Formats: sequence, structure tokens, C-alpha cells
Amino acid sequence: MSTSLTLVPSALRSTRAVLAGALVVAVVSTAIDMVLHATGIYPPLGQPMAEPLFVLALGYRVVVSVAGGWLTARLAPARPMTHVGVLGAIGLLAGTVGAIATWDAGPEFGPKWYGVAVAATALPSVWLGGLLRGARA
Repeated sequence: MSTSLTLVPSALRSTRAVLAGALVVAVVSTAIDMVLHATGIYPPLGQPMAEPLFVLALGYRVVVSVAGGWLTARLAPARPMTHVGVLGAIGLLAGTVGAIATWDAGPEFGPKWYGVAVAATALPSVWLGGLLRGARA
């Protein structure tokens, strides 16, 4: 009986760790996007951006994803790199869906390389965050 009682809190902590990392990545990346639009660094929403601005966007998304991986590893109740791997898989899936959805959607969604790069950097970025936390598999 004590085993089942300890599994539930552990499962909840695992879920919380992965969700916290995902929320950090989504919320902070979106907040930076909004600040850059509001300050005029990015053009108004719905208007095409110059390609170098997508390099900037990819750069801070990688940094924010590293932070999300670090947080997930920090909050994981056990096997932090497994949790980080789940977070990376979620990022890879979301990035792939985004790349497919925007592939021919128009210039306001950026160059094709951007969606591919967002998907491709998802797992390595969060993995680096887990390693920076000092996590081991």
C-alpha cells in the first residue's frame, strides 16, 4: 500500500516538472516576441519580418529552451534527464507541427528554415539545460 501512495506524488511531481519547463519555454518566448513587437524591433503582428530577425528569434528560443530544460531537471523527483527528454520530445513535436502548419502559409510566418530549426533545436536545447543542472540519467 505504501508503494502506491508514493507513486502518486512522484507522478504528480514528474508531470509538474515537465509542464513547468514547457510553460517557461512557451510563456517566456511569447513574452519576448510581444516585447520585440511592442518596441518596434519586430514589425507589427501579421506583417513579414526580415530574415535576420528570425535568427534573433531562434537564438532566444534556444536560450529559453535551455532554461526550460534546467527547470525540468531541477524539479524532477528522480531521473531528471528522462523528464528533460520528455520535454524535448514535446518541443520537437510542437516544432514539427508548427513547421508543417506554416510551410506554405506566407512570408509573415517566416522562411522555411526557421520552422525546421525550431523543431531541430528543441531536444538539444533542453538537454543542455538538463546537463547544466548537473543532472544524470
